[in-house]
Amino acid sequence: MRTEGSLRSIHYPIIQSDNDSVWQKHCGFFDLTTEQFMAVQENLLAQQLKRIGNSPLSRKLIGDHTPQSVREFRHNVPLSTYQYYAPEFESGDENILLEKPYTWAHTSGGSNTFKRVPYTRDFYQHALDTLMSAFILACSNQRGHSNLIEGDKVLFNVAPHPYLSGILANGACHSFTNLKAVMPADEHDSMDFKDKIAKGFELSLKTGVDIIIAMTSVLVKLGNDFGNLSQKESNSKRTKHPAALYRFARAYLHSRMEKRGILPKDLWPVKAIIGWGTDTGIYREQVRQAWGIYPYELHGCTEAGIIGLQNWSKKDLTLLPTSNFYEFIPEEEWLACRDNIFAQPATVLLPDLIPGNRYELVITSFHGMPFIRYRLGHLINVTSKDDDNAHVRLPQFTFESRADDLLDIAGFTRISEKTIIQALANINLNYEDWSIRKEINGKEVNLHLYIEMNGNHSHQDVAATLHNTLTALDPGYRDLEQMMDIRPLKITPLQPGTFADYYTRKKMMGSELMQRKPPRMNAPDDTIRELLFLSSAREVIMA
Repeated sequence: MRTEGSLRSIHYPIIQSDNDSVWQKHCGFFDLTTEQFMAVQENLLAQQLKRIGNSPLSRKLIGDHTPQSVREFRHNVPLSTYQYYAPEFESGDENILLEKPYTWAHTSGGSNTFKRVPYTRDFYQHALDTLMSAFILACSNQRGHSNLIEGDKVLFNVAPHPYLSGILANGACHSFTNLKAVMPADEHDSMDFKDKIAKGFELSLKTGVDIIIAMTSVLVKLGNDFGNLSQKESNSKRTKHPAALYRFARAYLHSRMEKRGILPKDLWPVKAIIGWGTDTGIYREQVRQAWGIYPYELHGCTEAGIIGLQNWSKKDLTLLPTSNFYEFIPEEEWLACRDNIFAQPATVLLPDLIPGNRYELVITSFHGMPFIRYRLGHLINVTSKDDDNAHVRLPQFTFESRADDLLDIAGFTRISEKTIIQALANINLNYEDWSIRKEINGKEVNLHLYIEMNGNHSHQDVAATLHNTLTALDPGYRDLEQMMDIRPLKITPLQPGTFADYYTRKKMMGSELMQRKPPRMNAPDDTIRELLFLSSAREVIMA
């Protein structure tokens, strides 16, 4: 991306038609049938096995004989988890790999640990190509057309290198020469995440912004806090820049005409917002109200890269055939095997997916990456066999949760993070953040929510309303009360500033970015104790 120099007076569309080579390269996979998708998968899997077959790490799983078919591969090679790769990856042992990594990435592994992952140059380049696909599609509303143009200004509100989002943001700033970064690449990794967001806000007041890429939860938070933030910024010396003054004046007039406060969309009429996270689908409308457009969603992770994209209709996700080889563990198979670490649950392939069912994703890497039949721990919900309106003939899915984050209550229900987010959204509760976990006190099993609410709320009313909403959302939760006379929900309200203090405390201790926020699901005892200490909260409300 260009970060300096004047833009040309004429900016050309990056996509000209659905026959355009750029469209075909980045979005042509939407034309595939399921059979063609699987043909691509099988071909790339054969190439991958041939490429990595002689590496010491691969031999530990595959053995001396390289499988000659998908059937043989799935029958003879066991499933793996990160624990299998951890000794070499955590020590940085590159001798066990086929080739020297282009870079190392990491992400939070829970319990103050990290998953370190070596990236090959081919994987890195493919991930950047896929990010460009997301840019094109985010600016599209029909097949073969996109209003992404040369010189569009992009603001990255993402984590720093070596997180995946930071690696891709840095790479995009250097590689996407037809776009312009609001914040130069060398500033992305040298700032605290919250400071980076504030700096991006300041710079974009002067430059404007066409595309924003950020976690959806960050966009929602900015939208909720925007009144205070814009008021402070409008009084700042930094906004005396003529372009910033013009933006604030225009935003003020527009908001006055609609008889409301200033919103982000008043300052920046962006053409696309790219978001990700469990809550993206839930907060689509809230993002649109604050930012003026619906977010475009992608799905990815450190081990697999970007694996799912929405098409131009911006509904559910479609898997990319060139990122990894995919297998799927049916939920009932996963549940039957979850307490046996030696179990090898059966998998199915893409043509066997059943709409309405949930599956855990299993990947085998392409592009020289090391993972073989690797359990990602991502639980997806297959929504349909295709997207008939967009004429996409591939299965559609949504990301449900981490498989190991499900909260099982008495065997009746398995509550996911997405269900909790949806319930909180349905009752229109404004909150700072929350953490929920299963707690057992003698014979009593509770679903205990620790939440910092914004504004004045009756805690008893919130507990009762949230219980009723969960009853309506989740049939298993409803059956707990109707069949077992169990109301498992408990709420502990946390004092204002608790989560901000937790973030600051962890930052001062030198914790990495992703360790400065408590887990939302199944937080350990020491984390809950720390939240209660910071809050001095002792009040527990029963639903």
